[in-house]
Amino acid sequence: MMPRVPGVPEAVLINTAGGLAGGDRIDIDIDVAEGASVVVTGQAAEKVYRSLGPDVRVATRLTVAGALDWLPQETILFDRARLDRSLDIDVTGDGRLLALDWLVLGRAARGESFTKGAIRDNWTVRRDGVPVWADRFRLAGDVAAQIAKPSLLDGAVALATLIYVAKDAADRLEELRDLLTGLSVRAGVSLRNGLLICRFLARDAFALRREVTGVLTAFRGQPVPRVWSC
Repeated sequence: MMPRVPGVPEAVLINTAGGLAGGDRIDIDIDVAEGASVVVTGQAAEKVYRSLGPDVRVATRLTVAGALDWLPQETILFDRARLDRSLDIDVTGDGRLLALDWLVLGRAARGESFTKGAIRDNWTVRRDGVPVWADRFRLAGDVAAQIAKPSLLDGAVALATLIYVAKDAADRLEELRDLLTGLSVRAGVSLRNGLLICRFLARDAFALRREVTGVLTAFRGQPVPRVWSC
């Protein structure tokens, strides 16, 4: 769906199934050519239902020579869900990428915790074909015990990763650090190989959305996609 919005065009991905069940597979391939700009988001938070065994597989590939803001809404994992997700990114030339992905573990509003299941979440980023960052996140089996570990999530049930890949990434490090000051959720940012990597952890998904929305709005200098508030 391509809503009419002022400024940079927005593309909204729609899952007409209303959620993902074990064995489902989604492949997303986005190529932004030199000189082009686009914001890509999702119609709503994606739901991953309880699985009887098979994984849900979501593979996203972003190729960016222009400017892309990849801003999907949350992925919510029901108890005993199984998710195998990958985000493979190639930024070339003067390409600029702002990419967000986030997970909510369980449905707190329904009184449900994410106690058992599996998550494999893989990020790979390349600049002009050279790998500059890779990240691997794993939870499996008795995930409730792992979530509680101080060395892992320390009880957080909502988490987000935001990266910024651009020529001016190093110049914007302190700006992003200032935006994280005083948040009600845990957050930090670092600079690695010319890209900014920002992490958020929260015990409440609504608090995470509120704070991530505020940071994104300030960092981008424009509101988040309109569909986020629909």
